[in-house]
Amino acid sequence: MSAAGADGTAGGTPGEGAPARGRSRKQVLLRLDPAVHEALARWAADDLRSVNAQAEFVLREALRRAGRMPADAGDLPRRGRPPAARGDGG
Repeated sequence: MSAAGADGTAGGTPGEGAPARGRSRKQVLLRLDPAVHEALARWAADDLRSVNAQAEFVLREALRRAGRMPADAGDLPRRGRPPAARGDGG
């Protein structure tokens, strides 16, 4: 398990797992009640998302509904496999 940084973010290499478009993703440690996590996991499975992607989806929807979505917030990362690298021959 990674140690959390002073700002509450998970440790690790900066930019690790960053989307291809170059915008880094903020890592956060989130503690949930086990029943809430289980409900979120079931919902994520129903929508064919990871628990992490479902949590981001729910948070973005709440921000949008409250009129608090930042104008500069990037799009959700694309779901599924990343596109094949060009020039790999196969």
